[in-house]
Amino acid sequence: MRELRELIEVEDPAWPVLGAELRGAAVPVEVLDADPERGAAALVQTQVTVRSSLGAFLLHSGGAFVDDGWLRVYGSPAADNSRRLPSLARVNSYPPLTVPDWLPRAGLVVAHDVLGGTFVVQGGAADEAGLPGQPGEVVYFAPDSLRWESLGAGYGAWLSWMLAGGTEEFYENLRWPGWRDEVRDLDGDRGLTLHPPLWSAEAHRDLGATSKRIVTMAELLELERETSARFDEADPGPLGAL
Repeated sequence: MRELRELIEVEDPAWPVLGAELRGAAVPVEVLDADPERGAAALVQTQVTVRSSLGAFLLHSGGAFVDDGWLRVYGSPAADNSRRLPSLARVNSYPPLTVPDWLPRAGLVVAHDVLGGTFVVQGGAADEAGLPGQPGEVVYFAPDSLRWESLGAGYGAWLSWMLAGGTEEFYENLRWPGWRDEVRDLDGDRGLTLHPPLWSAEAHRDLGATSKRIVTMAELLELERETSARFDEADPGPLGAL
């Protein structure tokens, strides 16, 4: 297991570029300040260097609300977490003390959207992880299909795309007029359920006409898990612990 010094003393650290992307994002972004000590501990458990975007974001931020909070990207525990955004360590059920060679088997949950969509960095071969894509690729559990989708990009490219306005394209068919007013002030542990549900044809006839309810993300993800298991008779896999 590499020590903290080996993870942070690297050439070409990613934070200068990533920090500039966060400050100059094409969509509204709120970045929370990191708790340095706990961020360092999370970096050591994750065993990625700050040369990677994942390592840099984990060490230097307490997470981020992207596009007025539609997307929540997880970082280290926040120094001031009045917005109740969970940390990457919490979402992935990290052990309380560093454990050598421990990582989530299927992959690392790195973000959720307000509808319960889950972004995971794939952790192994598809037949072992139970997820599509290649190791290191970001995959997405879509709340409208209750299926995993391979996005064809690693964490750094995915995050850069989201910050550059990719959320507008990616969620084009999952947004409704006035969504910003309903999402902007939600805490990081809250999401929205729709009725009729997103996976139904009725919902997509007019998303704006669906009734929306604020729920905890834990409740939202459990509902998705139960519905997916009922349809497919199999657990969907890593959706995160909130």
